[in-house]
Amino acid sequence: MTTVLTPASPLTAADRCDRCGAQAYLRVVLMSGGELLFCAHHGRKFEPELKKIAAEIQDETERLTAVPANDEER
Repeated sequence: MTTVLTPASPLTAADRCDRCGAQAYLRVVLMSGGELLFCAHHGRKFEPELKKIAAEIQDETERLTAVPANDEER
C-alpha cells in the first residue's frame, strides 16, 4: 500500500463519502482498479480493512485542523 502525500487531484467539497454522504477527505484506490471515498470518521472506522485492499490511500484529513492563511496573521 502507498499513502499519497501530495495528490495529483485534491478532493473537493463535491467529493462525498460513499458511506454517509459527508464531505470526503480520503480517497482509496483499490487494487482491483476502483476507488472509494470516505469522510474522516468512516475512513478511520474502516482503516484496517481498507489497508488490506488498497493500492493507494489519499488522506487529506489534515485539512480539518489546518488554519487558513488569513487566520495565521491574527
